[in-house]
Amino acid sequence: MILPFVIVSCFKEDEKLPPLPPPPAGVVFDTAAMTPFYKNQIFYDFGTGNTVETILKTDWDLGFSCDTTGVRIILNTSNFMKIADANGQAFGAVIDTSGFDWRFDKSDGNPDSAAILNWLNISGSDTLYSGHTFVVDRGMDEQGNLRGMRQLVFDSLKGNTYYFRFSNYNGSGIKSFSITKQAGVNYTYFSFAGSGLAKPLEPPKESWDIQFTQYTTLLYTAEGAAYPYLVTGVLLNPYKVKSAVEPVKSFESITLIDAESLQFSSALDGIGYDWKYYSFETGNYTVVTNKTFIIRDFEGSYFKLRFVSFYNQLGEKGYPVFEFQKL
Repeated sequence: MILPFVIVSCFKEDEKLPPLPPPPAGVVFDTAAMTPFYKNQIFYDFGTGNTVETILKTDWDLGFSCDTTGVRIILNTSNFMKIADANGQAFGAVIDTSGFDWRFDKSDGNPDSAAILNWLNISGSDTLYSGHTFVVDRGMDEQGNLRGMRQLVFDSLKGNTYYFRFSNYNGSGIKSFSITKQAGVNYTYFSFAGSGLAKPLEPPKESWDIQFTQYTTLLYTAEGAAYPYLVTGVLLNPYKVKSAVEPVKSFESITLIDAESLQFSSALDGIGYDWKYYSFETGNYTVVTNKTFIIRDFEGSYFKLRFVSFYNQLGEKGYPVFEFQKL
């Protein structure tokens, strides 16, 4: 199992940061309270300038697409989850994971690179279900504790309802479950906890723009080999929200005309995590304050955004401080 390298850093307990100056007129200044161990997932809306919802990253394991024609099932990448096809081994039997091809959801949200692929195939008017047994590694919690593994079979999608079975890793405790699509959201969440729980945790898709969260991404060695890594940053709402980076102009000088001239992307990690960097010399994170993002929401409104700190006034990491303005 590949584990991410975890960087732990903080200021001295008695070292408080100086207060930030008040923002200029029209600029909104806010903080996302992810906490020092990044346990919170925070959904934020630029139109209202408010946090819409805060949930624990360990509250869910799988997300089932609620789009009317959607069939996608995602992993909760904030927990460094991964999944593998059991290579023909029977559901409910003792599984041998040696030689498994473990897969992670790519952080850009491209469905062609999803970790859970080919659980069904549509050919004309026919829908064929693979019936394959999968093994799910639930990753780890915010303290680094392993959350265990489960066996999983996706049986069908009939109407608006997904049907599936899961068990403990050793094949015991088999449960059947169903998830019905929820109107107005991207995904309905599911947790393997207990006997299984459907969790409508995600807020309505037209109520938020970005999510502050940990997530799994692919980094590359000097030789070009890809490896999964757990990072802390920002993901876009997949419902019609897009982002771009203004490469030259300062935050203060960017206008609506500037924003409209940019090339926008729907990649979920368009804002990502590298608006900050870690110094091994100082043991602290530094924010790249001259990097400005432009967000276009589902209504077509434009907002400029930059980050100014990764610490709260007590010097605790995990509190991204940012400013934005509608253009």
